[in-house]
Amino acid sequence: MKKILLLAFAIIASSVGASAAISLDSCRHMAVRNNKDLVASQLKIEQAGYQRKEAHAAYLPAFDFTGAYIYNSRKIALIEEDALLPVKNFDLASGGYQFNIVNNPATGQPLVVNGQPVPAQVALLPKSAMTYNIHNIILGSITVTQPIYMGGKIKAMNEITRYAEQLAHSMHDSKMEEVIYSVDAAYWQVVSLKAKQRLAESYLQLVKQLDDDVKRLVAQGVATHANQLTVDVKVNEAEVALTKVNNGVALAKMALAQLCGMKIDSNFTLTDEDLDAWALPEKAPVIDMNQVYANRHDLHSLELATNIYDQKARVTRSEMLPQVAAVGAFHVMNPNSYDGFKNRFGAAFSVGAMVKIPLWHWGGLSNKYKAAQIDARMKRVELDNAREKVELQVNQAAFRYQESYKTLEMTRANLTKADENLRVAQISFREGLATTDDILTAQTAWLQANSEKIDAEIDVMLCDVYLSKVLGNMNVNY
Repeated sequence: MKKILLLAFAIIASSVGASAAISLDSCRHMAVRNNKDLVASQLKIEQAGYQRKEAHAAYLPAFDFTGAYIYNSRKIALIEEDALLPVKNFDLASGGYQFNIVNNPATGQPLVVNGQPVPAQVALLPKSAMTYNIHNIILGSITVTQPIYMGGKIKAMNEITRYAEQLAHSMHDSKMEEVIYSVDAAYWQVVSLKAKQRLAESYLQLVKQLDDDVKRLVAQGVATHANQLTVDVKVNEAEVALTKVNNGVALAKMALAQLCGMKIDSNFTLTDEDLDAWALPEKAPVIDMNQVYANRHDLHSLELATNIYDQKARVTRSEMLPQVAAVGAFHVMNPNSYDGFKNRFGAAFSVGAMVKIPLWHWGGLSNKYKAAQIDARMKRVELDNAREKVELQVNQAAFRYQESYKTLEMTRANLTKADENLRVAQISFREGLATTDDILTAQTAWLQANSEKIDAEIDVMLCDVYLSKVLGNMNVNY
């Protein structure tokens, strides 16, 4: 289904040069699909998802491999030179082993040289026997670490990443609302200017018709050249006004095209731009502030941020608690020290547990925890302040919505009066009962009444969109 929608939008975007009518909903779709900020926020959602999975992996054991190769320029010798070791003989009298000592023939006492008795027999321990070849050392180790208790840090990090992913979604929806509101404002700006363009053309026709009538009256001697000049000025003013509104339409369409991701010089027609009347929304609904708080994406984002800061405080607190982990390892080494430093691979395994207990840090950890708690409280204060501002914003939007409807009703009444005044002035002018200034005044009033009615209708549309935005009811499923 998504592929079909994307294909349809691509066809719309490629056919704008043929003046294809584009609806407001299509403009929203194209703007959402092409907005770079929304693309970036969507990537942040994906990033938050990966970070959540990364945090969950901390519950599971971690396996690591470490390997190393070392070249040594020299061998290792455990003794400096050949060693002579005294030996013991079994003594029947004592029933044990005794050193065989050389006795002095003259005294019969052990012969002592340099304070040490001289052994009668020695064993030779050559230096070469205690020298090992360690020119090439190869080490390898596979370790597994399983966290058992980390002071609640792993759980808190999982909560943080879960809230962060929800926050990324909420911020994406907030950006979506901003984009949709911008598109709606640009769309109705084009519609408003197109309506004023038709109005300017109608007004120009009116003053041109009056100009022709005055020229005939001047030719008949009924009107003066001063009357002719006055009407000519109005014609020029109407032509300038039409030029301005034409330029305004072109610029407004460029702005809308840029928001929708189309070429800025695209030639397109909007569904509502040629209509003389639009389906106006209903009057403001009954407002439930609790529902507004639940629907607002910005408030939801602040709530999630508050939860994140609460969990950050728990992460800080975990540094004050004991941490326990189980560790296992399998080692391989060549030359190995398990059997006389032989130049072949030897393997062994080991298991154990690690415990870390913070004892005394001169208040550093507790102060860090208190600072984190203050950050969390500050976020709660920010959330309460935002709720108060939202309530004020909603009331302002509701009052503005009601005012727009009252203004519209007033402009409709004024337009009815202006239409009637223009009709009476035209009849009176044809009957010679009204002057040129009278009909010009009626035409100007008619132009102003029509312009105010268009502005009032468009303002109702924009107020409805803005009210939906502040109430959190705007559809962001595009």
